[in-house]
Amino acid sequence: MIIILCLVLFLGCKGTTSTSAQLSEIRRNLSYLASDNLLGRQTGSIGLEKAAVYIEEVFKDHNIEPYFETYRDSFHLNDLVGYNLVGYIEGNDPTLKDEFVILGAHYDHIGQGRKVNGDVIANGANDDASGTVAVLEWAKFFSKTKQTKRSILFTLFDAEEMGLKGSEHLARRLKAENLNLYTMINIEMIGVPRAKTQIMAYITGFNKSNIADKLNSYAGQDIIGIFPQEKQFQLFMRSDNYPFFNEFNIPAHAISTFDFSNFDYYHHVDDEVDKMNFGHMTSFINTMIPALEGMINAPTQEIRLTDE
Repeated sequence: MIIILCLVLFLGCKGTTSTSAQLSEIRRNLSYLASDNLLGRQTGSIGLEKAAVYIEEVFKDHNIEPYFETYRDSFHLNDLVGYNLVGYIEGNDPTLKDEFVILGAHYDHIGQGRKVNGDVIANGANDDASGTVAVLEWAKFFSKTKQTKRSILFTLFDAEEMGLKGSEHLARRLKAENLNLYTMINIEMIGVPRAKTQIMAYITGFNKSNIADKLNSYAGQDIIGIFPQEKQFQLFMRSDNYPFFNEFNIPAHAISTFDFSNFDYYHHVDDEVDKMNFGHMTSFINTMIPALEGMINAPTQEIRLTDE
């Protein structure tokens, strides 16, 4: 009896330690990406370059291959050069590996905002360093488990804040290369939790496909719901999922836990690391894993557009 009790305590402590280590890693990565040292990660800036190098190192350290010759998918915006970052895990099913799933977020931000107490750096912790960190965590997870029948692209977009320019470029490029894209999920602002009466997260374009129902089914619980004001705010068209929907005509949606009522610092210099809820972020990232596994490994294409 004593031996069994000790074993239970050991396993429980081991799980706690693992979660604690992951939370610390999430905090460390987000703290760097949203630090003053990166100057708000504006497209074309030194700070954005530092963020790109940091993300590339995470990819390299966890054996995430570049999809193109390098991780960078470069494009021009007048006199600026932008670059999306694209990591790749090839699927292990002989047939399904030719189908792709994209998990993405934007890693740029607006640079500076209106001065508050002498601070002008818009660090963008929630928008969208939080989404970037989620994509990195999933890249690390799937690289370690190697349980992916379909191939995955982990895409961190530049120039979202300039009008989705990075995702537009990458969507056009992949379409021209005839990528067989099954689904695309974009993670946008998951640093703060919704009210306890709400489902953990919501998806934009809820009625455009059956993806929310399928993700919830794969997860075995309701983690994705509706945000009633989503259509009013035109959120489906305002994030990096939209160019992939346009180019490929496939289910491409954004998932968020920010609903304009739970965080007062959208595009504000106080969108800082100390306002992020790391317990919530860790829970969201881990709760989504079985949903993503179900989508990536389903034997047929169960997620489809609807006739909305």
